[in-house]
Amino acid sequence: MGFDILIKNGRIVDGTGNPWFKADLGIKDGKIVKIGRIQKNEAEYIINAKNLVVAPGFIDMHSHDELIFFKDTLNKPKLSQGVTTVVTGNCGLSVAPVNEETLDILKSYTGILGEDVEFAWRSYKEFLKNLEGINGIGTNFVGLIGHGTLRIAVMGMEARDPTKEELEEMKRLLAQSMEEGAFGMSTGLIYPPGVYSKTEELIELSKVVAQYGGFYASHMRDEGDRVVEAVREAIRIGREAGVPVEISHHKTAGKRNWGRSKETLKLIEEARDEGIDVTVDAYPYTAGSTYLASLLPPWAHEGGEEKLKERCRDPETRLEMKKFIEEKEDWQNFIKEAGWENIVVTYSPNFPEIVGKNLGEISKLWNKDPFDALFDILSEDGTRADMIIFMMNEEDIERILSKPFTMIGTDGLDTGEGNPHPRTYGTFPRVLRFYVREKKVITLEDAIRKMTSLPAQKLGLKDRGLLREGFWADIVIFDPKTIRDKATYDNPRATPEGIEYVIVNGVVSVEKGELTGEKGGKVLRRL
Repeated sequence: MGFDILIKNGRIVDGTGNPWFKADLGIKDGKIVKIGRIQKNEAEYIINAKNLVVAPGFIDMHSHDELIFFKDTLNKPKLSQGVTTVVTGNCGLSVAPVNEETLDILKSYTGILGEDVEFAWRSYKEFLKNLEGINGIGTNFVGLIGHGTLRIAVMGMEARDPTKEELEEMKRLLAQSMEEGAFGMSTGLIYPPGVYSKTEELIELSKVVAQYGGFYASHMRDEGDRVVEAVREAIRIGREAGVPVEISHHKTAGKRNWGRSKETLKLIEEARDEGIDVTVDAYPYTAGSTYLASLLPPWAHEGGEEKLKERCRDPETRLEMKKFIEEKEDWQNFIKEAGWENIVVTYSPNFPEIVGKNLGEISKLWNKDPFDALFDILSEDGTRADMIIFMMNEEDIERILSKPFTMIGTDGLDTGEGNPHPRTYGTFPRVLRFYVREKKVITLEDAIRKMTSLPAQKLGLKDRGLLREGFWADIVIFDPKTIRDKATYDNPRATPEGIEYVIVNGVVSVEKGELTGEKGGKVLRRL
């Protein structure tokens, strides 16, 4: 048998978590066809992987790459760090299905994913066809349906429960999208409109997901003061809907909550003992990132972006918002949990001079109260401004990463504007450098399992996530002694070192550490 690609002399870390072994690997027509001893004269293209690790391509379990391919077809930030499959549509935020009447609200809501992309689709099926209409994509694509997107399609940005008819319409749209290939539903329960929903609504929608063999992924209702209650809610949804649960970017945020991962992880272990399939993903940084307007009370978002801007301009409403933030306890209050000095503006279309500065610095620069500085920014930028927020503890990160049910997700995107979070370019190499090689929190083999077969299992991908004969040839080859992340908060777009080759469906997309420009990605469908 002749092979298209032959990988010789590598240390095979196959994704199971088992110790590495030495073998050659032959690829033909995009698939792995032989693992064992293979002669050199049997292949057209030979990679000498001596002293290198050969592993399944990494699966980014939590990304926001829905629109990236329309601007960067390679998906450079992910491909360059060894990611061969991205899972998108997280945090309740997907770009389909679309209702023509609420399209402007949806575009505003999804502006954080990138602007200047025409929504030339209405259904999820049409969106996937648009993706496939691009001249190739660099990574495989897996999509979830955002609960917030369903709500916008049916109810706009209204802060109320759905009527019976509206709930049925959301269920219909979700069922249609699942039939069209979506892998599940996600929620963003700190963000409008997801924040306006009750648990019962989420259970009813998750029952639809369960019927199609999908899973429920949740940016929970709180990752700070009420994180334990939020985990309980996610578990309840899994129990009552009969659906597998994925807790997104699990963390315990805010200094007063450091250490509470002991409580949340115990709840997850107890749920698993009960027979509820609960898993989590995490990124290896002490800072998170989202849009700046999430600092405002949930009610400030009702009616969409223009209403939000109006509220930020109105003196009386400013006082109401300030009072709410200072006094109200039952919501994810980033300002109280992190403090002004730990909230850094990373993108502002109307105030580029403040990018890289924290809100404490900005308030001094403008000689204003921090609340007034915030309201002034949002009165112009609306939902377009972004932030990085430092609020996690290293010990919690290590504790979460070490659990067998934890997988890896970047939660990263780069629209090309401002300063993205370094996780966008550095997540997977950082885990392998910092938590495997330097701190020895997890073994190399277990880290690879968390990046490959564990997410593939959750997604129901039967032919990816492992190095097995008959599986698609999604492969990353790296030097375990030199692999490292170079992206920092000051230089967030630096690509990593030590990743020598990335192969996507048998296509060599990274060669000797450089992107080749070749695109082997596929749009994947659940059914």
